[in-house]
Amino acid sequence: MSAGAPSVVEGREAPPQLRFDYALHLGDTSLILAQRLGEWVGHAPALEEDLALANVALDLLGQARYLLSYAAEIEGKGRTEDDLAFLREPADFVNLALVEQPNVDFAHTMVRQFLLDAWQLELFERLQFSREEKLAALAAKALKETRYHYRFSSGWMVRLGDGTQESHERMQGALDALWRFTHEFFVPDTIDREAAAAGLGPDITTMQPSWNARVEEVLREATLVRPANVTYAWHGKRGQHSEYLSRMLTDMQYMQRTYPGAQW
Repeated sequence: MSAGAPSVVEGREAPPQLRFDYALHLGDTSLILAQRLGEWVGHAPALEEDLALANVALDLLGQARYLLSYAAEIEGKGRTEDDLAFLREPADFVNLALVEQPNVDFAHTMVRQFLLDAWQLELFERLQFSREEKLAALAAKALKETRYHYRFSSGWMVRLGDGTQESHERMQGALDALWRFTHEFFVPDTIDREAAAAGLGPDITTMQPSWNARVEEVLREATLVRPANVTYAWHGKRGQHSEYLSRMLTDMQYMQRTYPGAQW
C-alpha cells in the first residue's frame, strides 16, 4: 500500500443497489479497456507486445467477469455477466471515459494504459480493505496483475518517451491528448461517495497525491512534460460517453444481439 494511504473507511452496511452500482463502476472500466486492448491482437508492432497486450486484456476481462457476475448475483433479476456486458445500451455503461478512447497508435495505447494502471494500483491497494469480502478478494488478486500491467506500461513510457525524437513527440502528443480524462479519476459521484461512506470502496479523493507522485516519477524518467490539469465537463461513470463507446459496443455486442441466447 502506498505510504500514508488510508484504508477503506468503515461505515454503515452497504445496501444491495449500492453494491450493484459500485461493481458496475469497476467492472465496466475493466471490460471496456479489455476490449480496446483486444483490438491490438495480431496488429501490435512486435510479437512480444502482441502477446503482452493480449495477456493484459485477459487479466482485465477476468476482473470484469468477476465484477459483473457479482453485480448480477446481487441484482437478483436473473441477468448474467453476459447480459450486463452485451445487452446494455451505451448510456447504461459507467466506465471511466479514458478507457473508451480509441487506440490511435501504440503511443496512445501505452499512455492510456499507464495512466489507468497507476490509478488502479491506488484503487486496488485500498479496495483490499473493503467491508465486502468479494470485493476485497478481487482487489487482492487484481493488485498482483496490475503491478505487472504497470511495469509493462511504465517501461514503455520511458523507452519511448526517452527514445528517438519521433517516439518522444508521439508520446508527448498522446499524453497531451489523454490527460484531460484523468480529471474523472478523482471526482467522486454519488456512487463513489456512498460506497466510501459504507466502507465498500475507498474515498477516491485521497488517491490523488500518491497517483500524482507515481505518475510524475515516470514522466521525469521518460523526459515527458506533465500537461496542465483540465476540468472535463462530462464523465463516463455518469453514463456520459464519447461517440467512441457506442461504436465499440456495436462490434462487441454484435453476436449476442444478432443471435440472442446463442451458445457455443
